[in-house]
Order: sequence, then C-alpha cells, then structure tokens
Amino acid sequence: MIGMRRRFGLLIWLMVSAIPVIAAELPLTVKQKLQQLAISESAIGVYVHEIGVREPLLTVNADSGMNPASVMKLLTTYAGLELLGPAYTWPTILYAGGPIIDGVLHGDLVIKGYGDPKLDLENFWLLIHRLRQTGLHEIKGNLVLDNSHYAIPDDDPGDFDGQPYRTYNIIPEALLVNYRTSTLHLFPQPEKNAVRVVIDPLPDSIQVQNHLKLTQGTCGDWQNALTIDVLSDKSLDNDFTVVLKGNFSRHCGKQSYMLSLQKSAIYTRDLFKRLWAQQGGLFHGDVIVGRAPSGLTQLKIYRSPPLAEIVRGINKFSNNIAARQLYLALGTGDAAELNSPATLAKSDMAIRQWLVRKQLDFPELVIENGSGLSRKERISARHMGQLLLAAFNSPVMPEFMSSMPIAAVDGTLRNRFAGTAVKGLAHMKTGALNNVRALAGYMLDKSGRRLVIVFFVNHDQAGQSRVAMDALVQWLYSRP
Repeated sequence: MIGMRRRFGLLIWLMVSAIPVIAAELPLTVKQKLQQLAISESAIGVYVHEIGVREPLLTVNADSGMNPASVMKLLTTYAGLELLGPAYTWPTILYAGGPIIDGVLHGDLVIKGYGDPKLDLENFWLLIHRLRQTGLHEIKGNLVLDNSHYAIPDDDPGDFDGQPYRTYNIIPEALLVNYRTSTLHLFPQPEKNAVRVVIDPLPDSIQVQNHLKLTQGTCGDWQNALTIDVLSDKSLDNDFTVVLKGNFSRHCGKQSYMLSLQKSAIYTRDLFKRLWAQQGGLFHGDVIVGRAPSGLTQLKIYRSPPLAEIVRGINKFSNNIAARQLYLALGTGDAAELNSPATLAKSDMAIRQWLVRKQLDFPELVIENGSGLSRKERISARHMGQLLLAAFNSPVMPEFMSSMPIAAVDGTLRNRFAGTAVKGLAHMKTGALNNVRALAGYMLDKSGRRLVIVFFVNHDQAGQSRVAMDALVQWLYSRP
C-alpha cells in the first residue's frame, strides 16, 4: 500500500512538474532596468513561448498593436519563403530593339526589370558579362530602362526623416541597379596623418571634398564623429559634391559609408557604360526611361540569386529596400511577368489571405511597405510570437531561422551578447526607429529548451531600452 502511495505521489509530481510555470510579471532585473529609464509597462509588449508547450511562458501588454520597426521583416520574409518558395528568383530581361548584324545592335538595348532586390554591383557586372557572351559587342542605339512592372506611389525618399541621400530611404524600383549607391571608403593613413577617401563606383558627376582629421583616440561611434554634407549643382541636375568634415580615428581601420545621390537613369547609364567598356563593348547612345515595345527579340534573361539567399541579407543586415521589393513580389507571386504590375494593395491582400489560410487572425496588423521603415506599421507582440511559432513548424523553417542574426556572431547582433552564455544560441531580428526598439526570434536556454521571444518598446526612451531587453533574454536563458 505504501509503495502504491509513493508511486502515485511520484506520478502527481511528474505531472505537475511538466506544467509550465507561467510568469505573471517581468523578472525583477528587467523591471528595474525599465524603472531606471522611466519606461512604463504600458509602453512595452512582451511575449515568450517555449516551443512544444501549450501556453506562453510570459506575456506583458502582449495584445497591443505596436510599431515593430525592422522586426516586421520577419513577417515579410516568412511569407515570401512560403508563398514564393526558397528557390524563387527575380527575372531581368534584355531585349534587342533592332537587328543584330555581326555582333552590332542597330537599335536600342532594352532592359526590363521585375524587382530584383540584389542587382548589386557584382550581379550587374555578371548581367553585362552574360550579355557580352551572346556575341553582342556594339550598341548603336540608346539604353532603354523599363520600370513599368511597379505601379506604386512616386514617394519622396526624404519624406520619412528628411534624409533623402541615406540608403535606407531608397524607394523601390522594378529595375534598381546597385541600390543607386555610392560607397565612401575611408582609409586611415597614419604615415601621412590623413584619412584617404575613395568613392566606388566613381561617376564623373560626383566630387569629394575631404576635410577629415585623423585622430589617435578610440574608434567608438565613428559615424557620429563625421559630418557629411551633400551639395547639388543647381545648373547640372545630377552633379554633386560630397563634403566630409570631422574626426576619424586611426583605430577604426577601413570603414565604409553609403549614400544614394543620383537619379536611377543617370546612375545606371554611367555604370553600364563603364562596365560595358571594361568588357570590350561599344555604346554610342544615351539613356531613356520607357516601356519595352511588344514583339522585341529577347536577348537574355538574367535571374537573381535565390530567395533563400536574399532573405539572409534582409534579416541579418536589415536591408530595407530588399525587404520592400520582396514585399511587392508577394502580390504577383511566382509568375511576375503574367501578373504585372506589382502594387502595394496586391501584396497586402496576398499576406492577409496567407494568414487566413494559416488560421492566424491578426486584426491589429498594419503593413505599409513590409520593411518596418514606417511610422504606421503595427503588430502585437503576441501575434509576432504566434507567427514565429508557426514558422518553426513550417517546411521553410531552416531557411527562415538561418536568415536571422546570431547572437554575438553576425549581422546586427554581431556585437550584442558578447561575453554572455547566450552567444551563438539565439537567432533574433532587431528593430530600431526613433522612439522604437524591438527584438524577436528564437533562443535555446541552458536546458536545451527553445523559446520564442518578442520584446517591443514604443517610448521616447526606447533608444536606451536595450539593457532591459538583454536582461530578459539572459534571465530566460538561465531560468530553472
């Protein structure tokens, strides 16, 4: 009889121990950090759920729709992987606008874009190389750029924060070459007590005035030690002078700063002419923005890297423009040429229909462009957590999780959680706007349990809230 009681007692203990302990409130360490910053719990949203357990471990204000900043990219990339597939590629089609005789095109070269978000310098070089391999070596006509696949508002890149030349503000284009980016490479030269500045690619229409001073101090936040002014030539529409002032430490090593200055047509023309000439090609015309006429001879279809590769760049490095172009692809699906044009309304409908099919009801969800670079976008911490739980059971889970930054290893988490036990054990996306900070993703705790963690802060002290977020993550790692 005593043995039966002991076995019954052991069974009850095992059943009780299997029930998750749900925290009714934030850990004391996290509360203290928030109190020190005067951030109330009404300004945060927290959702923590152990995978495989029925109820969440911790919820705080989890049902309020909040601005997630770049964490919204998790919704866009997960939807993209499921709706388009990890192997999806964007086409860019090259047409001959006239006869080709002995390698000479007697007419225009037409390039029609479908939103390739990774037509960067290397891939644009590859496109031109493959065009050259068709046997074409001379173009008598113009370069015609066809952006008609996108039917979206003609927004001003400076509308968001008054910084029209910053690359995160680039507006989507169906034919976007190298993000229209000019990169300033800074090289300390201690032997000359100077800072060398190299711009790449170097168009004739951009000049650099370098007034940087080399210092001996620690590197720190080197970007805030610089002043970069962009002066446009009033008489020449696409001529700019970039003026650099401030201090740059020798201990910073080589650093890079990206700007988007020129109009897309001029930028693409100049880059095309340079790369085409490097490969022995001749080009006599100018650039025209227009539509590809029907009935043209197709010279080549260039395809982007697969989506599985592109989402890594979107999430690990928070690439806004790539996220926005992926979002636009959701509305046309895997047959972009047939379902053209791409619109924001089509993409919004595609995501909402996808959520319905997954039995996910997110009534507070607001999507403006899918990148999180928005003052309008909203989602609750609970629903972002439920999205991550669904993604963990999806066939695309490996591609999705591997696209996120790894704590203290790479991406936007490269320098975060260094020297802690969390290093290498968390795949999490960060988000940051003025008055917004966010963190969401997966973590393995010390017992090998995988958790979904979501932490949003919408408050004028949000910029200081990282200490509270990190405290929660480390408490969750160490819990019994």
